[in-house]
Amino acid sequence: MAKKVKTQFECQNCGYISPRYLGKCPNCGSWNSMVEEKLQDTTDRRNRTTLTGSKMQPTLLKDVVPKKEPRVKTSLDELNRVLGGGVVPGSMILLGGDPGIGKSTLLLQVSQQLAATGGTVLYVSGEESAEQIKLRAQRLGDAENDFYLFAETGMQDIRETIEKLQPDYVIIDSIQTMTQPDISSVAGSVSQVRETTAELLKIAKSNEIAVFVVGHVTKEGSIAGPRMLEHMVDTVLYFEGDKYQSFRILRAVKNRFGSTNEIGIFEMYEQGLKEVSNPSQVFLEERLEGTSGSAIVVAMEGTRPILVEIQALVTPTMFGNAKRTATGLDFNRVSLIMAVLEKRAGLLLQNQDAYLKAAGGVKLNEPAIDLAIAISIASSYKEKGTKPTECFIGEIGLTGEIRRVSAIEQRVKEVQKLGFEKVYIPKNNLSGWKAPADIEVVGIATLDEALKRIFR
Repeated sequence: MAKKVKTQFECQNCGYISPRYLGKCPNCGSWNSMVEEKLQDTTDRRNRTTLTGSKMQPTLLKDVVPKKEPRVKTSLDELNRVLGGGVVPGSMILLGGDPGIGKSTLLLQVSQQLAATGGTVLYVSGEESAEQIKLRAQRLGDAENDFYLFAETGMQDIRETIEKLQPDYVIIDSIQTMTQPDISSVAGSVSQVRETTAELLKIAKSNEIAVFVVGHVTKEGSIAGPRMLEHMVDTVLYFEGDKYQSFRILRAVKNRFGSTNEIGIFEMYEQGLKEVSNPSQVFLEERLEGTSGSAIVVAMEGTRPILVEIQALVTPTMFGNAKRTATGLDFNRVSLIMAVLEKRAGLLLQNQDAYLKAAGGVKLNEPAIDLAIAISIASSYKEKGTKPTECFIGEIGLTGEIRRVSAIEQRVKEVQKLGFEKVYIPKNNLSGWKAPADIEVVGIATLDEALKRIFR
C-alpha cells in the first residue's frame, strides 16, 4: 500500500509553515502567500557525509586539529580583500546583485583563475547552456583554462557529478534555479532554496569544497528566498552599481573569515571586469574647479581610504515645503546637518530646496563625511566655491562641534598622496600622530569656525 503523501502550507515570503491553509501569514502578515507543498520521505540528505561515504563523528574540542590550509588567492586583489585574503577551502559564499550587474561574469573570471592555480572547478549553470558560457569565456579573452561546465538544475544529478569529479571549487548559478526531486514546489520557492542550500552546505563542510552560490535579489534589493539563506552561508557579498555606469562595487555584509567593512571596486569592460586600483583618482577626475557646491572627503571603506566628491545644489523653493533629496548619502544625516547649519551657523535653509549626491555612484554612510556635506551645502548656498586643493574630514554634533573621527592618519596620508595641499580635521584629532611635511593640517573645533575659515 502506498504511503499517504503529507502536505503542508508554507509562506513564500518568510517560510512560515502551517498544517492548514491560511489567508494571512501569522508571522509576516502577508496575504495569499501560503502555498501547498507535498512532503515525501527521503533518505538522501539526512546525514552529513563525505564523498567517500564516511559519516561525521562527534569529537572533543581538544582533539580537533585545525588544518592549516592557506587561502587560495585569485588574480583579483579586490576580491581577495573583500573575502579577507582569499578563498577559504570548505567555505560557502553567497553572491547577490541586480540582474545584468555582472555576477556571472565575475564568477566566470574567478573560475578561470582558480583553474589556473591547479584546482578542479565545477561550474553549474541553471540559466545558461554550456555553449553560451563558452561564448562568454571567449569574449572575456581567456578560454584556455580548463574547468568543468554542467548545465543542470537537479540536485541529485549535481551531487552525483560532484562525487565523480571531487572538485575543489563549485559554482552554482543560480540557487533559485536548483531543485530537489523530493520537494514538489516550484524552483525558487522557500522550500527549494532552503533544502538546496542545506545540501550544498553539507557538501562544502564535509569535503572542504569551496562553494560559490549566486542569489537573485528582490525589487527591494535583498536576496530572494528565506532570510535563513544568509544565515546558513559563511560569506554574503553584494555586487552593486548603476547599470548606466561602468563601475561596480563588491561589498561584504557578512564574513566569518574576514572584515565586513571592506569593498572592492571594478570597472566593466567588453573583456570583463577589471580592478580599479586607485578609486580616489577615478572619483575625482571629472571634478570642475571653481564651482560652488562641491567638497572632497576621505571616507574609510574597511581599511581603505577613498576620496569622494560630495556635491550639493541649494535653490530657493517654489512651493510651501522645501524639498530634500540625497543620492548615495543617508537622507536622515543630510536633514540633521542642514538643521545644525541653520541653528548654529545662521544659514536660512528652511525655504531652500537641497539636492545632494556622492559622485561616482558610491554610497557613503560614516560620521566622518558630515563636515564635507555641510561645506558643500554652505558653498552652494553662498555661491562660493571651495579650493580644489582642500579636503574636509569630521563628524558634526548637534551643538555644532566637530568631533573626533577614526583612522585620521590613514586619511591624511591618502590626501597627501593625491596632491592636496590643505586638509581640515577635528581639533581633537591633531595629537598622537605626525602629519606629512608637505600638507597643511588645520584643526577646527566648531562648524561656525570652519565656515569662517573656508569662506572668509
